[in-house]
Amino acid sequence: MNILLLCHSFPFPPTSGDKIRSYNIIQHLAVEHQVTVATLVRTPQQQALAAAETKNVHLIVGHVNDAVQSARMFVRLPTTTPSSFGYFYSAELQASVISLLNRERFDLIVVHCSSVACYVEQVTDTPKILDFADMDSQKWLDYGRHRRFPLSLGYWLEGMKLVREERRQAGRFDTCTVVTPAELESLNALGAHCLTDWFPNGVDCQYFAPGTGTHDRNMIVFVGKMNYFPNEQCMIAFCRDTLPVIRVEVPDARLVIVGSNPSRAVRALARQQGVSVTGAVDDVRPYLHRATVAVAPLELARGTQNKVLEAMAAGVPVVASTLAARGVDAVAGEHLLVAGNPVEFASAVVSILRDDRLRANLAARGRDRMLTHHTWAHAMRRFDEVVSRTLETRLALARGDTRPAAGTAAVTRATRDHADVGAVGPR
Repeated sequence: MNILLLCHSFPFPPTSGDKIRSYNIIQHLAVEHQVTVATLVRTPQQQALAAAETKNVHLIVGHVNDAVQSARMFVRLPTTTPSSFGYFYSAELQASVISLLNRERFDLIVVHCSSVACYVEQVTDTPKILDFADMDSQKWLDYGRHRRFPLSLGYWLEGMKLVREERRQAGRFDTCTVVTPAELESLNALGAHCLTDWFPNGVDCQYFAPGTGTHDRNMIVFVGKMNYFPNEQCMIAFCRDTLPVIRVEVPDARLVIVGSNPSRAVRALARQQGVSVTGAVDDVRPYLHRATVAVAPLELARGTQNKVLEAMAAGVPVVASTLAARGVDAVAGEHLLVAGNPVEFASAVVSILRDDRLRANLAARGRDRMLTHHTWAHAMRRFDEVVSRTLETRLALARGDTRPAAGTAAVTRATRDHADVGAVGPR
């Protein structure tokens, strides 16, 4: 097939969560199909990387800079269009996409994230899949509940704009997908007239393999971009409410916060006894391998937390908040530990710090779960099913067959496949 794929973040190299999913979809499709990727670049280095990494992929780009894109966001504040969409709009890319569609026929269009759906939403003669991944509207509304006025009002307004826009966009695509069953519930709540389904994020289990050395019995690790509000918020709360409780039981316990661009508030945490902040590192794996336990105490979390997948793949036991664990296809108490408040969280961490057998069991079971449920091969098998169903439905429409009720086939299958969902996910 000849496939056009649009993604909002330049996916080469796949160094962050918003790039990893689109990168793996591209690599998977390029094995057997001709793929054109339309995306945005912000630096000459990104353009050079694309030339080096897209051997089987044709690339078209729109060149943007953050100052102009921020201005585009500001201009949209008094309008009904989500301001965040302005950050990913490029007149150059729009013109290139229109020109491409006028001169070339595509068998399928795939859009990763709603913020770039506008480039192809008017196309009606080609099957289209919109991969929302996370439902951004719910993320912004969550932010609004955790920020003070007037920021809370701004986030709420953006969230409500996105709800309206996501519903409208879904009606212009054949199929819409998300990353977890929980996100699928949010998508279906829109009442959009399209097929809906989900396919998981994966993790490179060869790259994130267990370490061969010994671990530090007292080391707790958190990995994430540290200028990202949910990461910043959860580490501030963890150091204030949970780590002191842990250190009463395990006085030598120490937390290592690993991640780029730590905010001033995160850097200040290093003044607390038992806390260190690394900033950007070339490779997070040595920190994972040295740790006894990885934590993901996020109070704001949508979709799948790649940090959890990576730690589990690396053979590091994970203690996660209920929200952070919800996006992982795993069973609480068997593959990872889940805690609902600081006291429960501290107790779970202490139990792993003190019990080598528990640590070893969680490490092995968590790694095994990643190998069976969260490899990219597994994720792409589900994606292939989505593609096949989308093409079959479009073909049935062309023959004059009655279209199934919106989302019925996909939702029924997803519900059946996950009828045995436990505290976190299916067995």
